[in-house]
Amino acid sequence: MKLTNPTEHTMNDKKLYVGLDVHKDSVQCGIAHAGRANPEVYAKWGGSNLCVERGLCKLLKKFELSKESVSICYEAGPTGFVLARRLDQLKYDCIVVAPSKIPHKAGDKVKTDRSDCRKLAGYLRSGDLTAVHVPPCQDEAVRDLARARTDASEARTKCKQQLSMFLLRNGVRYTGRSKWTQAHMNYLRKYKFNDPSQQIVLEEYIIAIDTAEERVNRIELHMEIQLDKWDKKPYVKALMAFRGFKVVAAMTIIAELGDLSRFPHPRQLMGFLGVVSSEESSGSKRRQGSITKCGNGHARWMLIECASHYQYEAKVTETLSRRQHGQSREIRAISWRAQNRMARG
Repeated sequence: MKLTNPTEHTMNDKKLYVGLDVHKDSVQCGIAHAGRANPEVYAKWGGSNLCVERGLCKLLKKFELSKESVSICYEAGPTGFVLARRLDQLKYDCIVVAPSKIPHKAGDKVKTDRSDCRKLAGYLRSGDLTAVHVPPCQDEAVRDLARARTDASEARTKCKQQLSMFLLRNGVRYTGRSKWTQAHMNYLRKYKFNDPSQQIVLEEYIIAIDTAEERVNRIELHMEIQLDKWDKKPYVKALMAFRGFKVVAAMTIIAELGDLSRFPHPRQLMGFLGVVSSEESSGSKRRQGSITKCGNGHARWMLIECASHYQYEAKVTETLSRRQHGQSREIRAISWRAQNRMARG
């Protein structure tokens, strides 16, 4: 009687799990057959979508499988969701997994493209991977626009910091009430250094700040234009009915979070944003620390910035009242409850 080796696979296994280690110029493919057979490296393809499509066609032909019998996964990374969207168009079952939630063995010190693709295929078969949300193309485009505005704002801040340090080194102190107002900028434009080299530095910094300011304003204008074309506009307008949320903040939050129905409870949403307390508990001892800061950092940063407006007493200002115009009574009531709850905290 011939004994069956449990690690061997047969052509009757009609389910195949494919793990892709995706890079800019190459894609390493690993496969795992249904059952207990060890995952194996299948092939190395080029980094384009076309190379992956051709490789998958050859794989299906070799193992005589249909698209419905193949499950595919790859890690979320700098290559984005282009490949996942293309495979979805081709009717493949493909998920993008969260790198931070991929299981890791404590004693495993070897990390290569070949080992990574095998691990992905094996963990996909065992169901140990967590899929991330793949946003629609329009949502991702708006998200890119919102992040570009953040980059422009950070560049403007850096220019201001550099000018401040230059002025401080040279003993120039502005005595006005607030910095970077129109009055402050007029003061800087009129200031004259004795040394022409230092005057050139001052002028260059002022030009850099003006250029950065124009860039921020230009992107914000584009955001307002795109808002009218975005199918998430009602959600953005509803969020703007809350204190601290103007167009930029509301569009950023909605674009980063995407479809809120994927969070069954607010606790899942807070976990996604990384604003829940870390915890190290054992037995009868319970110790909680600072927030975890896991998940979407851009949305968390914007949410914290908006939350700073709730340090003041609850009040519906004239500006907030204009933003609430046209919103339902329910949305305005939730906005007011949020103000009172945060003011008590």
